[in-house]
Amino acid sequence: MTAEAARARPLLEVRDLTVFHGQLRAVAGVSLRVSAGEVYAIIGANGAGKSTLLRTIAGLHTQAEGAILLDGVDVSRVAPERRLAAGLSLVPEGRRLFSSLTLEENLLVGSYHARPGSWDLERVYGLFAWMRERRRQRTAQLSGGEQQAVAIGRALVANPRVLLLDELSLGLAPVVVRQIYGLLPDLLAGGMTVLLVEQDVSQAVRVASRIQCLLEGRTTLEGPPDGFTPEQIEAAYFGLAGTGPRP
Repeated sequence: MTAEAARARPLLEVRDLTVFHGQLRAVAGVSLRVSAGEVYAIIGANGAGKSTLLRTIAGLHTQAEGAILLDGVDVSRVAPERRLAAGLSLVPEGRRLFSSLTLEENLLVGSYHARPGSWDLERVYGLFAWMRERRRQRTAQLSGGEQQAVAIGRALVANPRVLLLDELSLGLAPVVVRQIYGLLPDLLAGGMTVLLVEQDVSQAVRVASRIQCLLEGRTTLEGPPDGFTPEQIEAAYFGLAGTGPRP
């Protein structure tokens, strides 16, 4: 492969992915291509299949059909910990912290199977200035926004190439959501790529270079957000007519 072809290749590619929950088809033939250094947002209502898609990319669900490629390498049948070591790190919906462990102990969980890189406890403490003096505190005693920050820090110490963010704003006050999303420019400047799932369409459109809308597991819209009118995005979100790109 030529250097030009390697640069044109997406860092993360999903091809025709289909995933079942029991007899329910949660994701149906979804494809996406995420380039290095971009923010790609998956939007859709609750139950659209967004979190299932992200968890399948991370290796926590098994697809029935399709492929997942990281930098051109098929990781579809690779164990979750090996995907983590390869550079796919998930911040799960609901944070999923160990409430009996301290803040620092939760962060250290992310260092297992981590790939080499510059993210460590010190760098996370530099990103979240409040954490250092509270590192011995149990995470059960933290606020929702603080717990979300710990979940992000845990993912960062794995030194991901692609950071998978599942419903960052869920259950958080708007001021906290703005603070959390305010971290993205620093992460991108450090060479990270972000694939996020978000119900809040306005938030996703504001930060993403490309968006994809899911409805009942299928893609109803995909492209740069400025290529669609608000009405087209709303139609795709709710399954109405008129989801074509802006003329």
